[in-house]
Amino acid sequence: MLVHFRKRLSMDFVCKINEQINQKAFGQKKAQSDPSDDDNDQSNSGSSGKKNVNRGKLLINATCTPADITFPTYLKILNTAREKSEQIIDVLHKPHKGMIKKPRTYSIRTRRDFLAIAKSKKVSKNKLRKAIRKQLGYLRRNLKSIVKLSEKSPLLLLSKRQYRDLLVIHEVYRQQRWMYDNNQNRIDDRIVSISQPHVRPIKRGEAKASTEFGAKISASLVEGYTFLDHLSWDNFNESLDLKPQIKAFHKRFGCYPE
Repeated sequence: MLVHFRKRLSMDFVCKINEQINQKAFGQKKAQSDPSDDDNDQSNSGSSGKKNVNRGKLLINATCTPADITFPTYLKILNTAREKSEQIIDVLHKPHKGMIKKPRTYSIRTRRDFLAIAKSKKVSKNKLRKAIRKQLGYLRRNLKSIVKLSEKSPLLLLSKRQYRDLLVIHEVYRQQRWMYDNNQNRIDDRIVSISQPHVRPIKRGEAKASTEFGAKISASLVEGYTFLDHLSWDNFNESLDLKPQIKAFHKRFGCYPE
C-alpha cells in the first residue's frame, strides 16, 4: 500500500516534503546549539552592517542509485524479449485453441541456443554475433506471429503489463537490430531491462564498476541532512549543478557556505 500511494506523489512533491522536514530538523538543531554563536552573529552584524555571514559547510556529490536488475547483455535481453513474446502468443492463441494451428516458436531449440552461449566462460566475437543473429531471427518471427494473431484476437486479451512489454519488445528489437546491422555497441536511450525500460546505463568510471544501471542523483549534505537537488535516469554533467546548489543553500539557510 505504501508503494501504491507513493506512485501517486510526484517527485517534486516528495522533494518539497523532504525540504520541509530537513529545514525543521536543521532549525531545531541550530536552536539547540550554543546560543553564543547567535550573539556573536548579532554583534558582528551590528558592527559591520551585514546581517548574513558565510557559515556552514556544503558537501556535494553525484552518484548512481543501482536499479534491481541483472547485469544486461545483448544476448540476455533478446532472450528475455523472446520468452515474453512467446507468453503473449500463448494468450492470443488461447481463444482459438483447437480451431487454428498455433504459430511455431521453437522454444526448446531457442532456449538451447541461448544456454550454449550463456554458459560458456569464453565466447569469441564471431560466435556471439552469430548467437545474437539467431535470437534476432527468433524474435522477429514471434513478432510477426503476434501481428497475425492480433487480426483474430484483440490485444485487449493481454494484461496491462503484457501490453507494455509488447511495446518495449518492439523497441528492443529495433535497437538491437540497428546495433547488429551497423556493428555498434551503443545507441541513444538503449533499453537494458524490459521490466524497467526507463533504466539507463550510467558511465561512472569507477574501478569496481565502470558502468552502473539506475538513476543518477546529485545531492548536497549539510550537517548530516541530505537534500536531493537533481535526479535523472539519463546521464548528466554534475559540475553544472555546483552554482544552483550553492544558491539553494542560500535559499534554505539565508547565507552562503563558509
